[in-house]
Amino acid sequence: MPTRLAFKLLKVATQDFSNKLGQGEFGSVYEGQLDNERVAVKCLDRAGQGKKDFLAEVQTIGSLHHINLVRLIGFCSEKSYRLLVFEYMPRGSLDKWIYQRDKFVPLEWHTRRKIINDIARGLSYLHEECRQRIAHLDIKPQNILLDENFNAKISDFELSKLIDRGESHVMTRMRGTPGYMAPEWLTSQITEKVDVCSFGIVVMEIISGRKNLDYSQHESSVQVIIVLQDKAKNDLLEDMIDRSSDDMSLHKEDVIETIKLARWCLQSDKNRRPAMSMVVKDMEGERSVESNLDYNFFDLSPAVTVQVGESKFSDPPVVSVLYAPR
Repeated sequence: MPTRLAFKLLKVATQDFSNKLGQGEFGSVYEGQLDNERVAVKCLDRAGQGKKDFLAEVQTIGSLHHINLVRLIGFCSEKSYRLLVFEYMPRGSLDKWIYQRDKFVPLEWHTRRKIINDIARGLSYLHEECRQRIAHLDIKPQNILLDENFNAKISDFELSKLIDRGESHVMTRMRGTPGYMAPEWLTSQITEKVDVCSFGIVVMEIISGRKNLDYSQHESSVQVIIVLQDKAKNDLLEDMIDRSSDDMSLHKEDVIETIKLARWCLQSDKNRRPAMSMVVKDMEGERSVESNLDYNFFDLSPAVTVQVGESKFSDPPVVSVLYAPR
């Protein structure tokens, strides 16, 4: 169990929560100093969350130990305060290094490749090496943090679900970030394979250097997976490579093989997506990408009954349910 910390101590450690690192859906994150160690203190905005539920969540997160998961150091549960203390990641979140080209130098391929492999290793641990399968359910660049050496670590487990080894899936209401959600969310029958799909989208963002939803592009190119679908059908995968980095072009063959791996992860049929351990093996040299792949990554035409919040509908689902901006 991580260390229980007093709210007063965390208030001092963060200089009264003065240095804000970021704002997420579930709260704000502040930089702090605790026993000569830089830390990130997350103040959760969860009105009404019971202490018992919070402590159970802390115990689950605290039991996870892997080099590619952000380490939980401590927590606070006083009165209505709910705070989590994590190791500090000096390079910040991955999205800044992909999207903000005016502020950050384009990453070389070996760095991008290492980040992709790190994410895959972290997900493989969650899915296959814990007592229960853990589906993260919100894999996106904003939830991938980088240390000083660009080692990538998965963060933000607020939406994660535990899946018993004997269960084929869990039923849960739609959650996650539009643009990164697998098509099976429309049936509410969820497995860890939703993370595999999200991982594929993140890989394409890393390789292309663009957002998965970019409304500055022509209407036909807004979604990166639709562009990938078109390029794959026409054998033009090279066009997906980020042109802001000459180094990416120098490693074109390896980059294209990784695009093919992402394509495998993006299969609309979850049973055709690889396990993350297979992805890791592929990234580490055991090339095994399935060749007979479906290029229509997300076939959303069948009518399904979907529950979103309290409402149900059985019309053919529209793509905006999964890809509308938040």
